[in-house]
Amino acid sequence: MNSITIRHSRTEDIDAVATIYGQRHAYANTLQLPYVSREDWQARWERMRPPGAYSLVAESEGEVVGQLSLITQDRPRRRHVGTFGMGVHEAHQGKGVGSALLTAALEMADNWLALRRLEAEVYVDNEAALRLYRKHGFEVEGTARAYAFRDGAYVDAHFIARVLATD
Repeated sequence: MNSITIRHSRTEDIDAVATIYGQRHAYANTLQLPYVSREDWQARWERMRPPGAYSLVAESEGEVVGQLSLITQDRPRRRHVGTFGMGVHEAHQGKGVGSALLTAALEMADNWLALRRLEAEVYVDNEAALRLYRKHGFEVEGTARAYAFRDGAYVDAHFIARVLATD
């Protein structure tokens, strides 16, 4: 894999990001649906821009190959918490893209956003994602049975979190 550059997403990234989440692996392992229109992606893109929402992309050789959304909580007692989700282009999986995106998000969360807790949901059968998250200090905190409907059946999901010590 050539070098990976992480940057904030731009409007012109919509098509590349839509392509990533339109791939079977991405929509099967997230809450995305298949066959999302360009117009729906445009509307979704606008919703990802509120204060407290950050969208990072990974580039390799000038091509967007991954995306991560980091959302901070605005409720007073949960301002120390962020949630995230990400997708990596199928042709670039297993090449460090997810790790680069997650490393950048953690650096931002820890050093710039004062987040002490990052959390997400991961399907129990998404072993590659679980390995990645464990490598970055996440732990499974619980499991939700029949969390989502996917490919004609209900699938369980783990609630994962990475919590920094609170001095």
